[in-house]
Amino acid sequence: MTVASRDKRSILRYLPWLAGLVLLAAAAWFFTRSEPVRVQLAKVERGAVEATVSNTRAGTVKACRRAKLAPPAGGQIAHLLVKKGDRVKADQILLELWNDDLQAQARLAEQQLKTTNTRVEEVCTVADMSSKEAARARKLRERGFISPEGLERAEADANAKQASCRSARSEIAQSQSRIAVAQAGLRRMVLRAPFAGIVADISGELGEYATPSPPGIPTPPAIDLIDDRCMFVSAPIDEVDAANIKIGQASRITLDAVKGKSFPGRVKRVAPYVLELEKQARTVEVEVEFIEPPTAENLLVGYSADVEIIHTTHDKVLRIPTQTLLEGKRVLLYRADGPLEERTVTTGLANWEHTEITSGLNEGEQIVLSLDRAGVKAGVRVQPEASKPAK
Repeated sequence: MTVASRDKRSILRYLPWLAGLVLLAAAAWFFTRSEPVRVQLAKVERGAVEATVSNTRAGTVKACRRAKLAPPAGGQIAHLLVKKGDRVKADQILLELWNDDLQAQARLAEQQLKTTNTRVEEVCTVADMSSKEAARARKLRERGFISPEGLERAEADANAKQASCRSARSEIAQSQSRIAVAQAGLRRMVLRAPFAGIVADISGELGEYATPSPPGIPTPPAIDLIDDRCMFVSAPIDEVDAANIKIGQASRITLDAVKGKSFPGRVKRVAPYVLELEKQARTVEVEVEFIEPPTAENLLVGYSADVEIIHTTHDKVLRIPTQTLLEGKRVLLYRADGPLEERTVTTGLANWEHTEITSGLNEGEQIVLSLDRAGVKAGVRVQPEASKPAK
């Protein structure tokens, strides 16, 4: 037997063992291999992408008209004609201060006017009679029945009486002016509603002393009146975003008191100056009005609110969820026949929800949405859970 034959028989003898070792290694790899990472996918689709600006701090719901009213003059509250929560009409009397002295002065002025009218009637009647007598004296003088001195006395008397009449008539105007002054004083003691609304608060009770609010001195108003038929949101916007905001831009309003809902709004005012507060970012006040105010919800003045102002919109563009973007504008592209592939994209308009894709992806491709899961990276095979389309 040759050496070659012996070697061949030795190899054939160990061949089953080698095959068994290979099968054992394959089985060990099969049963110990790691399961593919399960991920959520998002499809690249077309839709609208909006560029928005939001407030830096909470905004506040305010009434279009709100007046903190105080009487023009100080005095004791004699009549309080409304209560908190009452709805009032424009020009309705809200409260009245003690004004008996002014009413007495007004009555005195009216009586003086009546007396003056009576005196005017008397004096002017006498003046008319004197004028007629002077006319008759002129005719008699023409006929020679009276002397020139008699005519002069008659005419002088008539002129004097007419002057007295004019003087008395001027007293009527003075009496009317005194009445106007008294009535103006009375109006200062009465507080009226400048517009229709609801009484939000009252400071003071019957018998207490009410004072006007002088400029620069913060004193509580007697009555806080709110017109709740019209409301808006005042919110601070960072100065770096203010240049993008224009009057009339569409907005979305959300209220902390109304969860899960937003209300359409419109920018109605942008402050013409930047507000500078110590230890705070510089902001611009923006006012957003409700297009359709909440009806089912009880909208109250003072609610905290947020506004999202839409200043640019791109329609029917390729977009992906913003959360699928990695640092450096990269995404993980899913292919059913291979591992995850890293793809660099070029982006356009973006917000918290969606980002516009101008190049790097095609419509219908799928990218990884659940980037926060362990083991998700380029080169790894994954198993999709569900395809999540862009909203």
